[in-house]
Amino acid sequence: MKRVDDFRLRFGKRELVPIIIGGMGVDISSRELALEAARLGGIGHISDAMLPTVTDRLDKTKFVSTKQKQYKLNVEKTDKSIVKFDLAQVAESTRLHVSKTMEAKRGDGMIFVNCMEKLTMNSPRETLRVRLCGALDAGIDGITLSAGLHLGSFALMEDNPRFRDAKLGIIVSSLRALQLFIRKNAKLNRLPDYIVVEGPLAGGHLGFGMDWAQYDLRTIVTEIQQHLQAEKLDIPVIPAGGIFTGSDAVSYLETGSAAVQVATRFTVAKECGIPEKIQQEYFKASEEDIVVNMISPTGYPMRMIKSCPAIGAGIRPNCEAFGYLLDANGHCDYIDAYNREVALHPDAKKISVKDKTCLCTHMRNYDCWTCGHYTYRLKDTSHRNADGSYQILTAEHIFHDYQFSTDNKIALPEGECLKGEFRGSSANMRGKPD
Repeated sequence: MKRVDDFRLRFGKRELVPIIIGGMGVDISSRELALEAARLGGIGHISDAMLPTVTDRLDKTKFVSTKQKQYKLNVEKTDKSIVKFDLAQVAESTRLHVSKTMEAKRGDGMIFVNCMEKLTMNSPRETLRVRLCGALDAGIDGITLSAGLHLGSFALMEDNPRFRDAKLGIIVSSLRALQLFIRKNAKLNRLPDYIVVEGPLAGGHLGFGMDWAQYDLRTIVTEIQQHLQAEKLDIPVIPAGGIFTGSDAVSYLETGSAAVQVATRFTVAKECGIPEKIQQEYFKASEEDIVVNMISPTGYPMRMIKSCPAIGAGIRPNCEAFGYLLDANGHCDYIDAYNREVALHPDAKKISVKDKTCLCTHMRNYDCWTCGHYTYRLKDTSHRNADGSYQILTAEHIFHDYQFSTDNKIALPEGECLKGEFRGSSANMRGKPD
């Protein structure tokens, strides 16, 4: 029976363990998590979501407070069109985060940055150019384009000296999205180096409508593989979303996929950016606790744990400090929803906004618990402690379980009672390591 370790992801002459830890923001896929993936011979992602905010926390910069002071007189105004990011500060936050990560890198793996197009920042084209080129200049191994079609993103990088050197990939959820991307970039004579095919069971924002359950990752992967073969395009295809065990991964690798992208199981790794108290909420979640809704101002459906504080909260928009989702006209759907509720309840000390959420503030505060479909299975990957909490895992343990496990078994961490045992895909199934 084959294991993930029997396969390799090949970029030219370079060979890697075919495990990619997906990009999760804001700083959920932390430096430490990405560095572990690279040390172990795979690929780790850092996220470029809200980097001025992230570097304030990690590197003691003052980007958020500086911006907030600059626009403090605009706080009570509905029109946020004047609230702009300082492009030099965006560039500096990107440089800091990427360069510090790359300087600490060890091992034979690679580190990519996940770059969201929907992070429009009241100047979509220019802020995206700064983020993409800043990451290249800071030495990132590769860039994964996410949360959008990115039809113009390659053009934003074409003058960068590393445009044809770094690995550049795109996340798609349909063959049509891939065809649009390749057609749009044909004149640049630059194909993507890899294609991540993200299915309907993925975490966070989804590339589907609310009819997501009608789609199937394996079907989409097969369609894309057949198209690439027909067009004689040799581009690695990397499925993502719902790949929970090493055996799940092998089933894709055996049918022509170059690697797999996984993330859900790493949300409960100690290297992950989620605070441990909230990681316990991920462990405790049942299948009924996982919902897909439309509260994101981006317009994309989003999967999350339904008990998270972001759902139904009515906090005042804080675009003067954050504003990462302001479109080119300074508009965000949450501002409209918030102002509507204020107008309906003028005397209320506290309001609730049900249909949208202030994603910037809640992601910054770890109050928006986005997750993958199989989050409810996390409890089967660890031990429950005497106090009812679950043992936090190491990224190395999770990575190696994907790499070496067989027969749908999941390795439990070393613990006092069940040291060295395996737990299978159902709660009452156990086995011994190979």
